[in-house]
Amino acid sequence: MKFILSGANVFYENKFQKLDLFISDGIIVDFFPLAPNLNIPVFNFNHCFIFPGFTDVHVHLREPGFSYKETIQTGTMAAAAGGYTSVCSMPNLNPVPDCLETLKPQLDLIHEKANVAVYPYGSITAGERGEKLSDMEQMSAYVIGFSDDGRGVQNEEMMRQAMYKAKSLDKIIAAHCEDNRLLKGGYIHDGVYAASHGHKGICSESEWRPIERDLQLVRETGCKYHVCHVSAKESVALIRKARQEGLDVSCETAPHYLLLNDTMLEEDGRFKMNPPIRSEEDRLALVEGIQDGTISMIATDHAPHAAQEKAKGLAGSLMGVTGLETAFPVLYISLVKSGVISLEKLITLLHTNPNERFGLPRGIQLGEKANLTIFDLQEEYVIDSKLFESMGKSTPFNGRKVQGKCKMTIADGRIIWKDKSIEK
Repeated sequence: MKFILSGANVFYENKFQKLDLFISDGIIVDFFPLAPNLNIPVFNFNHCFIFPGFTDVHVHLREPGFSYKETIQTGTMAAAAGGYTSVCSMPNLNPVPDCLETLKPQLDLIHEKANVAVYPYGSITAGERGEKLSDMEQMSAYVIGFSDDGRGVQNEEMMRQAMYKAKSLDKIIAAHCEDNRLLKGGYIHDGVYAASHGHKGICSESEWRPIERDLQLVRETGCKYHVCHVSAKESVALIRKARQEGLDVSCETAPHYLLLNDTMLEEDGRFKMNPPIRSEEDRLALVEGIQDGTISMIATDHAPHAAQEKAKGLAGSLMGVTGLETAFPVLYISLVKSGVISLEKLITLLHTNPNERFGLPRGIQLGEKANLTIFDLQEEYVIDSKLFESMGKSTPFNGRKVQGKCKMTIADGRIIWKDKSIEK
């Protein structure tokens, strides 16, 4: 199949250029300043922007084991609808991918069902139980890194062993940092809303204390270390200092932490996730972290649940919200349109930095398979979770007016998703 993407501003060589892309058999074979008179189909994207496909290093595709929440097929279609061409899937599955035998079912499903590239994590410990290491060496060639996401590695010696092993394999440890001893039954941030509404709070120390411990282990082991879903100002300060020291450390935060604070909570499960939405002071520290490079990427922590699991308010609902289909528009209107960061910076956070850190292909490249997404940045709409491709419909951004509509996503040279406004 041959076609031209015409009239758009293309993010090419780290800047926006008015180019037309000629794609043949999935390969970007040429750029034209204006579309030539070739007898092939042309998609006209005047006033639109073409970005390299986004990468989300933190998603839950729920399969195998929990396909009533999400499947690899629906989750990766949601990714495409949000502009993502690569996702990294977390290992809190059934079976937990802790050796090649338990990883294989997921690899088979990815091969059969994935609409975009899926890079799985292997678990750090067997069954994510924290008692002994997983077979990291056996899985190493097939995983993007190692994580016990959904629960923290509580034992310091276990994390030390994991870091030494990951170092020997040249793999990243992506840490869910949570000290169970400090949770005390909490389920939202221990702040203004919890105090005024009678809820049990989760203190920020439960997050930053394990980060502090792990950074000391990184100094000892030299391991590549990545902190998942950073939410607290103390965490940002610790990671900033570690990076200034030259430690091989990176971190992510999520759109809901950058845009919401705990005074905005409602008595609804769509505002419940782990870690929780924290204070305005924490939010501002996260924004400063993306501005100065301490936080080098934004991930969604896309964590779909069945409707009944999210219908029990803040106290009773399961933790986790969907995010793949809302990330770009909420970030664009709240951070770019308001002048907090540039559009180029947002693309760096959603594509360039995660791809560089995790060793994935970067950018729109001549002679390579097309992995790109096209957005109309002028189009305004209201987020309606009922229209999601994802099986998970729970998002704190439902009903929010946003700007920036995904019109098409091409992954591995194939048109995976296009807006209903695009002619067939």
